[in-house]
Formats: sequence, structure tokens, C-alpha cells
Amino acid sequence: MFALKSLLLLVAIASANALSSTLQQVTANFGSNPTGVKMYQYRPTKLATPTPLIIAMHYCTGTAQAYFQGTSLAQLADQHGFIVVYPNAPTSGGCWDVASTATLTHNGGGDSLGIANMVRYAIANWGVDASRVFATGTSSGAMMTNVMMGAYPDLFAAGSLYSGVPYGCFAGPNAWNTQCATGQLIKTAQQWGDQVRSGYPGFTGTRPKVQFWHGTVDTTLYPQNFWEEIKQWTNVFGVSQTPTSNLTSNPQSGYSRASYGPNVQAILAQGVGHTVPEHETDTLDWFGLTNLTPGSSTPGSSTTAPVTTTIPVSTPSPTGATAAHWGQCGGIGWTGPTVCASPYTCQVSNAYFSQCL
Repeated sequence: MFALKSLLLLVAIASANALSSTLQQVTANFGSNPTGVKMYQYRPTKLATPTPLIIAMHYCTGTAQAYFQGTSLAQLADQHGFIVVYPNAPTSGGCWDVASTATLTHNGGGDSLGIANMVRYAIANWGVDASRVFATGTSSGAMMTNVMMGAYPDLFAAGSLYSGVPYGCFAGPNAWNTQCATGQLIKTAQQWGDQVRSGYPGFTGTRPKVQFWHGTVDTTLYPQNFWEEIKQWTNVFGVSQTPTSNLTSNPQSGYSRASYGPNVQAILAQGVGHTVPEHETDTLDWFGLTNLTPGSSTPGSSTTAPVTTTIPVSTPSPTGATAAHWGQCGGIGWTGPTVCASPYTCQVSNAYFSQCL
């Protein structure tokens, strides 16, 4: 009897997670694609009309198929009626080109042009609502999300990126930028903002709003990148770097959500490394698609507002261990060394991150 009940439970779970469609490669010519990015789509059997589109970009070593299987975006597409396009990076290591001048320039080439033309193709051929196109991604895919927000602000309404770096932080001749990755590339808000504006010179339209997530113990793309992203996007939108609200334990314990007006949102995850797990329903809320259903044309968003609180500043206390140059040495939730190797000293960047400088 127990075995039968277990089997029935497994069948019920499988049925609940079953998808209405499958991931399909788009083999049609979708436009200029100089690096050979491949295009895969998940199109649920029932669509909202007009139909939103989400571009979902995988991490290094990943693939379109892996990101399709590893996130719940397809299940949410069935529930809400949007289309998901999963681009597949052309490099052998599965990383996106977020460094070349071509990819960082509107219609300049690189991986970003291939992805932009996927969006244009979907709008022209699938009935996609041009005003509701969004991007999300993890790690390298998060970096590419930032690239798309900067180089193609005319195509996207919003982006949500997990464990990335500022737009243009990897710019240069090499695919990997250690200075950026380790949080050593520090710029003023104006410099970062100018870098975004250089992606599409002369653009005067509405910029896509941006949400980014980062872990406090990320040793692949150091958490200083989170604070540089705040500087960058608050400058792009012309708002203060002082949050208009700070929400603790949001969306879960150990996370905090800072809002800088309606267009910039930064979520920091205490004790989380690389990468922050995708919170797809939260991302969907940021895109304004939470209340969308197949056949409907009016998206909605969550009306639940958590209590706003002020986040206190943490003062590091010595632990006896030492942190290396550029290493983290303090901040809210930090449990590692708080004394820096000579001759460096622990300097507070913000409430969450102190660094040996």
C-alpha cells in the first residue's frame, strides 16, 4: 500500500511538472548572426495575446537545453502564456562575448547582435508584443543581460540578472577580465553610466528597468560588482544611490532588497556564493507578468508590499585570520577574516562589503 501511494505521488508530481510543449531549435534565418549564436524557443500551447517574450541566457559551460531544464521559466510560460527564447552561446566553453567592442555596440556585431535579431524575428513572425520583451540570465548570461540592456535598450522593457557584473566591465581584448571579476575595477557612477550610454549613442527612448541579484561570498564574480552595478544603473536613470526602500528578509531569509525608485532594484543574498539561485517568480513580478494568463492582454504585478526597514551598518571585528589584498574583510553577515595582510587595511565600502585595500 505504501509503495502504491508513493508511486501515485510521483505520478502526480510528474503530471504537475509536465510541460505543454517542448524546446525547439529555430532553424530559420532570423537575421545577421555573425558569431553563430543558436536560437531555441519554448512556445506553450496556449499564449497570451499579445504575447510577451523572455530571453533566457545560460551560464558558462551551460547550454540552452541546460538552462531550459534547470529553471522553471518553461513551466511559468505554460501558466502565463509567454514565449521563452533560449540562445545558445557559440564558444566551446559556453561563455558569452561580453567583452568585444562589437558586442557592446548597438548593431555592432558579436553575440549580442545575434540575440537582438532573435528578438526582432520573434516580433515580426510570432506576434510578440514589442513593448513586453525581457531578458534574464545567470553568471555569463547575467553579464549578457546587462549587455543587452545597454546596447539594445530599444528592444527590452526590463532585465533581471543573477550574479553578473556591470555593463562593459569585461570590455577589452580578452574574454576574461580578472580585474573586473575580482572586484578591482572601480569607477565613478558617471563613468559607469557613460559606458552604458556609449552602447547606443544618441538613444533617447525609455531605458529598460534593471534588477540584479548577487551573493555576499561570491568568489567568481566578487560582490563589489554588485555595488558597481548600483552606481551604474542609478546614474543611467538619474537617481540617488541612496535606496528609496530597504526590505530585509525579502524575498527570503538572509536576502535584502534595495529599491532605487521604480527602475533599479538590487537584491543581496547573505552567505550565498556563485551563483544566486534563480527566483523565477520574483523575476516575473519584476517584468510585470505575474497576473498574466493565456488569452489575456493585461499583465499585472504583485500587490504585496513587505515592511520597509533600515539596514544597519556592520563594523568588522578581528577574528585572528587575515584576508589578502582585495579580499573581503567585513560586512553584514560576513564570518571570514576581518584583519588584512600587511600593509593593507580593511576599508568599508558599504554595509555589506568591506575590502582589504
